[in-house]
Amino acid sequence: MAGEYNRTYITLDGHVELQRYRYLYFVIMFTAYVLIICSNSTIVCIIALHRNLHEPMYMFIAALLINSVLFSSAIYPKLLIDFVSEKQIVSHSACLFQWFMYYFLGSSEFLLLAAMAYDRYVSICKPLQYPVIMRKTTVQMLLILAWLLPACQVSVPILVSANKKLCHFNLKAVLCNSTVQKLYCVTSRLLNIYGLAALVNALICPVLFILCTYIRIVIVCYRSSQEVRRKAAQTCLPHLLVLINFSCLGAYDVLLLRLETDFPKTVRLIMSLQVLLFHPLFNPIIYGLKMKDINKQLKRLFCKRV
Repeated sequence: MAGEYNRTYITLDGHVELQRYRYLYFVIMFTAYVLIICSNSTIVCIIALHRNLHEPMYMFIAALLINSVLFSSAIYPKLLIDFVSEKQIVSHSACLFQWFMYYFLGSSEFLLLAAMAYDRYVSICKPLQYPVIMRKTTVQMLLILAWLLPACQVSVPILVSANKKLCHFNLKAVLCNSTVQKLYCVTSRLLNIYGLAALVNALICPVLFILCTYIRIVIVCYRSSQEVRRKAAQTCLPHLLVLINFSCLGAYDVLLLRLETDFPKTVRLIMSLQVLLFHPLFNPIIYGLKMKDINKQLKRLFCKRV
């Protein structure tokens, strides 16, 4: 029975002082989860209910916030259960599912940000052609691709790993990510090459596209009127802030965790919680405060209640 247990379950050994601070961790993360669900869902509902916000830019923002809710819902329930459990374990199949959701939704975030950058480029650099280019069908196609392409791409290593034999059962993390590959008896060189190609396709290419797009926007704004510059700053700055924040956290997760350096457990925990805690709360705050039309509707909503 003990041997079967070891073959089936993986121990999540990334927690720090869990016995002493388990209830503090639980309260903090549960509060964060509730705030994430409420804040993101509130802005999504505002966009859905107000017809003047049924524009491509706000559709992409709603998709981005839905992505944050799905991401948090794939991670937080298991994390909260681990905080109050005597043993922090996860089955191999559940670990693979969490790995899939983690990178599928993370990659979707970059593609959604790229779609938003393209929308801003067309709006500012080609305003007369905007209604023709950014039609409803175009927006729907971009949203479908932003979720479909990462799902197909991330499925490959998950399916390949599903039948691989585990030789190690101790994962130095609080959740299942690409470091699960270190637990297998045989590491696949082909899978590592595929992972690097997927990294370029899902992270580097969208980021380069966004940077090139915003460089073009800056050049056009520099040559335009003050009103155009004001509009560009108002709509583009939130997107850039979100991109910089998520890129920094993503770079740590994808690159540093692949290095052989043995980072202190506390550093690993803090950086993991940054991805889980900071970014899903950062999005609604940025878009709620910086997007004028959304901010106006939020003030109306809460002023009525007050």
